[in-house]
Amino acid sequence: METVAGHTQGLKANQLKQLQKLYEQRHASSSWVSPEFAQQLGEIAQAIARPVCCYLDRRGQVLKVAVGSPAQTQLPPEAMPRRGADRLSGARCLAVQSHPPDTADLVALVRQRLDGLVVLIPAEKKGQRILEAAYLAHLVPDVDQPWEMAGPLPLDQLLQEDFEDQIHDWEADLRDSGFDPTGFQVTQAGPDRVLLVGLMTDDMTQQQFTDGLEELTRLVESAGGEVVGTVQQKRSQPHPQTVVGQGKVEEIALAAQTNRANLVVFDRDLSASQTRNLEEQITLRVVDRTGVILDIFAQRAQSQAGKLQVELAQMEYLLPRLRGRGQAMSRLGGGIGTRGPGETKLETERRTIQRRINLLQQEVNQLQAHRARLRHQREQQAVPVIALVGYTNAGKSTLLNTLTQAEVYVANQLFATLDPTTRRLSLEDAELQQRQDVLLTDTVGFIHHLPPPLVDAFRATLEEVTEANALVHLVDLSHPAWESHIQSVEEVLNDLPAMPGPALLVFNKTDQVESEQLGIAQQTYPEALFISATQRLGLETLRQRMLQLVRQTSPV
Repeated sequence: METVAGHTQGLKANQLKQLQKLYEQRHASSSWVSPEFAQQLGEIAQAIARPVCCYLDRRGQVLKVAVGSPAQTQLPPEAMPRRGADRLSGARCLAVQSHPPDTADLVALVRQRLDGLVVLIPAEKKGQRILEAAYLAHLVPDVDQPWEMAGPLPLDQLLQEDFEDQIHDWEADLRDSGFDPTGFQVTQAGPDRVLLVGLMTDDMTQQQFTDGLEELTRLVESAGGEVVGTVQQKRSQPHPQTVVGQGKVEEIALAAQTNRANLVVFDRDLSASQTRNLEEQITLRVVDRTGVILDIFAQRAQSQAGKLQVELAQMEYLLPRLRGRGQAMSRLGGGIGTRGPGETKLETERRTIQRRINLLQQEVNQLQAHRARLRHQREQQAVPVIALVGYTNAGKSTLLNTLTQAEVYVANQLFATLDPTTRRLSLEDAELQQRQDVLLTDTVGFIHHLPPPLVDAFRATLEEVTEANALVHLVDLSHPAWESHIQSVEEVLNDLPAMPGPALLVFNKTDQVESEQLGIAQQTYPEALFISATQRLGLETLRQRMLQLVRQTSPV
């Protein structure tokens, strides 16, 4: 027996049987749909109070029966009768739903290169619901809007249309114009093609919104993705179900299609239900800002401790997002990577993940204790510790390499290094002709609104900050949002369970800024130092100030 796809949870056995019987139908190849089949679809949709879709090939054979809208019940590529990139797929979709095709439905038409999309609308007449109107959409060779829709049409008019002639004419138009349907297809090879979505709310300034989108762009690029477009909206507050408004969701779906995106990334954290709602309507993977950061961390972690902490953060992030995943995946149309394992298995997965979280938490606690022992040994040796802190990509690893000849990985990326690295540095007091050895620790970079799972998982790393005798707070002066970066780092430091020692504010990358910006920073922070780690400017002064800083807490 053929399987009925889509949102079938809660349907009665006899309703599922009626849907399965649709596979036994065979239709004339000369018409879009027979009156009998249209009526049968309408009756089933009315009985289950849900939209129903049926996919047919050109011989009239039923390929797929699914519960849901055309956008939610797409055919996987391997199920298409034709797979050539230069012609239509040879499949058409017949749907019964309460509204005309929306943008998401039309995007699904283009993505699948369907022969056509027929949507039948039920209406009340003399106390009965009958199929009275229809909409017919098909592909056209137009880069800006690659579809055309007719309707509402009387159902009788649609039944009289010559299906074979229409398909022949449409394919000829596409072929003669040189229109390439693959230009609108999502490409899976190579890096993810990412569409960014930004929402500006009343509690944000225009500059904060702009800076946030620019940072999200860099995060996506650091994760290995390629940003192909941006969609923005201004609302007083996020929509509780979809973050952005319904019209904007349809715009996102269209923008993703025209830009051939295969991933949509939002500039804020999404709840599990918001993610599911968006994926269902956009029919693409949707990831929030925290998901991107976790992906970067998973790529960058090198040590066993770093990998352990990243896995814990990922598990804690994944657990609340399991609910409904099997159903949501089935709505995406099936196929490799889209079929959910089902709710029963997900319940098992939920328990497995919870056990794994508990185990990882124990291991992180052990790691915390191990680092505490190492810090205690350093304290017994009377070697002061200076922690390098700062916003991600401020140049902490570069400064560590320059001062200590370490070989920490350096790149112009966000979160290029994650694992804390400690190196010995000898500071010399020229006047007293004395040397003071210190341990210089490079810590993980901070970021605006550091995701809570990462704060918890990396508490062992952040304790390197709390236990340090002093801090060097490094700031990238070349970044246009350097002032907000200072504020973000200070907020994270203030939230730590124990306040670290005194801090020295150091502005880096002064060789990349205009004199006017340098003057503003010097006037605002007269006690700060100004250096360039790559050009080795101001490093001797930095060594002397670090020596003074250490002697404030542990006099020699």
